[in-house]
This record gives sequence, C-alpha cells and structure tokens, in this order.
Amino acid sequence: MPNKLPLFLSSTLHDALDFTKPHLTTCPACGLLCDDIVVADIAMANVANDKIEPIKNVLANGCAKGIGFFNQPTVEFSPQINGKSVELTAAIAHAAHLVKTSQTPLFAGLSTDIHGFRAIYKLSQKTNASFQHINNQSIARNMTVLQSTGWHNTTLTEVKNRADVIICFGDVATHHPRFFERFINCDGMFVKAEDRQVIIFSDVAEKTAFNNDATRLKQFDKSLNTPLILPCSADDLPSVTIALRALVTGKFLKVSQIAGIKVSDLQIIANKLNAATYAVLTWVAKDFDFNHAQLSIQNITETVAKLNLTTRAAGLPLGSSDGDTSVNNAITWLRGTALNNSTINSELIEHDLMIWVNSFSTENLPPKTHKPMIVLGNSTIKIKCDVFIPVATPGLDCTGTLFRVDSAVILPLKKVRDNNLPTLSKVMLEIEKLL
Repeated sequence: MPNKLPLFLSSTLHDALDFTKPHLTTCPACGLLCDDIVVADIAMANVANDKIEPIKNVLANGCAKGIGFFNQPTVEFSPQINGKSVELTAAIAHAAHLVKTSQTPLFAGLSTDIHGFRAIYKLSQKTNASFQHINNQSIARNMTVLQSTGWHNTTLTEVKNRADVIICFGDVATHHPRFFERFINCDGMFVKAEDRQVIIFSDVAEKTAFNNDATRLKQFDKSLNTPLILPCSADDLPSVTIALRALVTGKFLKVSQIAGIKVSDLQIIANKLNAATYAVLTWVAKDFDFNHAQLSIQNITETVAKLNLTTRAAGLPLGSSDGDTSVNNAITWLRGTALNNSTINSELIEHDLMIWVNSFSTENLPPKTHKPMIVLGNSTIKIKCDVFIPVATPGLDCTGTLFRVDSAVILPLKKVRDNNLPTLSKVMLEIEKLL
C-alpha cells in the first residue's frame, strides 16, 4: 500500500505529481466522496493523437460506480461549431456571441463542482440567466419540506459514531454502494457495528447490492419474523411512511397490512425507534418519484421530530449526484435562494439560448430544444449543438472541490491523469471577457 498523500495539496505540488505511481484520491462518483481511493498505473495523455488514456487500475477501495468513473474510455477531444472541429478560441468566441445576443439564456444541467459553478454564476450576472440542475426534481422534493416545515438532520460521521437503529427508505445501496461499509458495518465511538439494527424498505431485495456479503447486513431481531429488507415499491412509500409515523406517535391502525407489510411488524419497528438511543431515518429523494412525494419525505421528517420529544433521532437525506448538493449550497450563499424548483424541461423556463453544463458524466444529455444550444461537458458526449466545448472532469482531469452529501465537509478532488482539456472555470472566464 503506498503512502497516503495529504488531503489538501497546493496546485504547484499537485502539478508535480508523478501520474505513473499509485496515490490516494477522492471519488466524486456519488455523494459519499470516498477519499480513500488508491489509483495506479495512470497513463499520460497521448497529446500527439489528441487522446486521453484511461486509468488502468484502481488498487483499493473502489466500488463499481467509482471504478466506472476512473476508467472512462479514451476519447478524441476537440471543440466544435455546428459539428465541425475548430480551435478552442473560435468555439469560445462563437459561444460568447450567442450569449451576448441572448435575452434570456438558461444554464441547465449544472453538473460541475464548486469552482465551475462559481464561474457560471459570475458569467450569469452579466446576463438575464436562469438555472436548472439535472436533479432539480429531487432537489425540489427535499427543499419543499425544508422550506415549509424544517427538519432535523445529521451527518455521516454522527451516523457512524452514534446511530443504533437505522431505517432506510429506498435504494440506498445502489446510489451509494459503500454507505453500509463505511458508516454502518463498522464500529463508531459510541456504538459497535454488531449492536446496530438496520431496516430497509425497498423493492431491490433481488439486487446484488443487498445480497453482497461485503455489506454484512443482519436480520435485526428474531421477534420480527421477516428479513432485514422489507419489500416495498416506491409507489408504496407514501403508505408506509405515514403508517410508521402514526405508529410512532401511538396511533392505532384498523388494518392488518400496509402495502403487503404486516402492521404488527411495523409496530415492532416503531417500538424500536422509540426505544433507540440514536435513531436515523434516511432516504434518497430520487427514489421518491411519484406525485406529492414531498409529503412522504415530510412524513419521515415529522417522525424524526416526534421521536426527539422522548429520545434522540435525526434524518439523513442521501443523493447528491452530479454535484447537486454543491451547486445548491453555492447558489444559496451567492444569491440567497435555492435552485429553481422546476423540472428539466426546455418549455418550463422561458429562454432563447440553452447552455448545457455536464462535466461529470455522459449519461445525462440535454433536453430537446429548438433554441440555440451551447454544450460544455465531458469530452465523450456526442450531441448536435451550435457549440460544443469539451471540458475537464473534476477529480479526473483537473482539481476541484465538492460538498459531501451531508453538507458537513468540503472535499478536494485531485487531478489523476494529464491532458490538455480546459477547465470549465477557464472557459467561462474567457467567454465573460468577450461579453
């Protein structure tokens, strides 16, 4: 195992790193931002052929999502105007012209780190711009609850150190493959792993994410004659969350089952929550993809509020992909308001130019629009647009910073391969200069 590098590196020291030797880095593939990833055998960019060689090996601690991120394929990269390759300066000049002549530009996607978004925000101040993040729907579900009734949430470190009963609503392990490994199945300061009780309401019982022995999830009590995972589809979460809230408050339900789950089993879970020293209820807003989903999230947060009258409990919203937590936090301190709560749909926000930003992945493509479009993104994206400028991916092609999913800490992203891709911040600055 190589010596661990310090978490924070100056840009000078970082630029001097030997990319051919193993070193420690942070993975931005999910909101956990695991900072114990060891990568090695990293090839330098083949500049002569305009290709980037991928990382060939993750030595330690990489999950499937992380390995996929660090092993992004070799690609050609060149800016384009209407599908034709051009020099970077020409693409920037054309993009600046489109922005300058636009009356209502829309910055959409917004999949970037804090540095990238700050540059976007600075440019937006010279325009009448609006914002929409890829994950606007799930952001809105949580923000609606926070703004309307407030909530009492905790951090990942507190979960590890104190939580003795953990309730998961939705597909937590698929979104965050190492959540159980790093924060549940390990000893904390005030609770041992063997003393934790985990209950999962999800329809993913057949998925390998929960059948993997590495998670070491246990049946939590012999008195509850059911497996740890209680089968529950997303559509059933409203019924289950309101039933559990009622039982925790001492209400009596005149039915024997809720969404196929015995009310007697739910009562045992409610009893465990009331008896817990530190209960945590966690959810992934992306899985709450149904009408009035914010009400189900509110059921969870109000259950937490009720528990805190007699014991200690907290919520933990998980998610934070594509930099959504970082962008939402950044715009809140820069503008004083959260991201726009509307969905990603070109018809919902009036605009005459779309500027699509997605520097982390190739999976999320811009929505269809008949208006001019500038795409600033991962160099492997293939999309027809007026201007395409490939930009460096934070945590892979350049340094950066992101908020962890619990907003408790900001972690640095390191450059782990060498290439000539410009950063999003640099492109935004050059466009701004031309306005």
